[in-house]
Amino acid sequence: MDKSWITKSQSSIAYQQGIQEFTNFAFKGAKENDVVICPCKRCGFRKSVSKSVMFDHSSWSSFPKGYTTWIYHGESFVVPDTISPSITPNMVEDTISVEDTIQNMINDAFGVDRNHANEIPSTSNLEIGQEDYVMPSETQKINEAKEYYELAREGEQPLYEGCRKYCRLSFLVKLYHIKCLCGLSEKAMTMILELIKDAFEYANIPSLLYEAMQSMTKLGLNYVKIPVYPNSCMLYWGEDEDRETCKNCNTSKWKTNEEVSVHKKNKKVSAKVLRYFPLKPRLQRLFLSSKTAEDMIWHATDTNNDGMLRHPRDLEAWKKFDSTHTWFSSDPRNVRLALASDGFNPFGVMSANNSIWPVVLIPYNTPPWVCMKQTSFIMSMIIPSKEAPGNNIDVYLQPLVKKLKELWTNGVDTYDSFKKEIFKLHANLM
Repeated sequence: MDKSWITKSQSSIAYQQGIQEFTNFAFKGAKENDVVICPCKRCGFRKSVSKSVMFDHSSWSSFPKGYTTWIYHGESFVVPDTISPSITPNMVEDTISVEDTIQNMINDAFGVDRNHANEIPSTSNLEIGQEDYVMPSETQKINEAKEYYELAREGEQPLYEGCRKYCRLSFLVKLYHIKCLCGLSEKAMTMILELIKDAFEYANIPSLLYEAMQSMTKLGLNYVKIPVYPNSCMLYWGEDEDRETCKNCNTSKWKTNEEVSVHKKNKKVSAKVLRYFPLKPRLQRLFLSSKTAEDMIWHATDTNNDGMLRHPRDLEAWKKFDSTHTWFSSDPRNVRLALASDGFNPFGVMSANNSIWPVVLIPYNTPPWVCMKQTSFIMSMIIPSKEAPGNNIDVYLQPLVKKLKELWTNGVDTYDSFKKEIFKLHANLM
């Protein structure tokens, strides 16, 4: 059978005819209700489906390029008489399960284990209005499932027809990464997107940064904006969220028209904004990678106890905490955090009257060669302040303190991809 269609574009006639031939071959001799293992990128040779479902999956989710000998669907794998010594039997599997970085990123953002991605509820059979009759928790799951599948489809859209290196989503993520590293403004990014869109009219990219951000915020690149009184005496948060003025001095939380830029005239703009990054999902994400999840129990599994101080776990304070709170230390996966903050001028100009104060959390569970790397730091919040917040930093830390108390008392359900189980994760600020 001619299998050259596997490497062709999904929109081509040859590809669609090839999918039909493959489906007929896979279900040759099968009964009406039989199911067969599905090779599509989503199912990944892990889920058995019906004939019609396999055809649909293979049509919109790319067929694995290396799967040219259909050993899972009735073909025999014949080892040639002369074979290179460098070829191993594992290479057959390697050509089938190629790691998809974007799909893994989507799975991480939604807290989906890569081996159980198919357990997300299907939304294809939802009728309009059906959500009205579903419990709120179920509605939330359905909405998350919809977002997951929308992102997954976007991760399978090529940047342009025939492009194999970048999909639409991976291109936007890399472009946004450049924006962050180089400090490009939103206006500059929008102009770059407009230029690319104009030069490559068939490229599948948005022309506005706002449209690009709608996709990327679903990956977990989001934060909460909390208005702050300019003198840092209160947050418009919690029971004070709907207040229009400060409860101490009755000053408005909005800028005056003279203080805002021209294009925002007659719009309500907060005088000061705290950017808070939710903590729970970021701690849960530490256990979504089996390698990182294994590192999170290093402090309990490492056997080097020669009395030298190499890590906070070697300190008497750490050992005293363990003996005092045995319920916490009984599970080494519970996260021990450090907190740090410092101010810097975001524009690198000493004469400019601007500064921000990032608040950073550091998980101490991991080995010393891991925990102090920049990639291990967890951004908790960004405090806008011309001067050091001083004792007023307590005002800004309220959202973080609330979540830390919840994590200490109630914890949060977390999937451990190293031990393949769900556990109750607690956290403590050391």
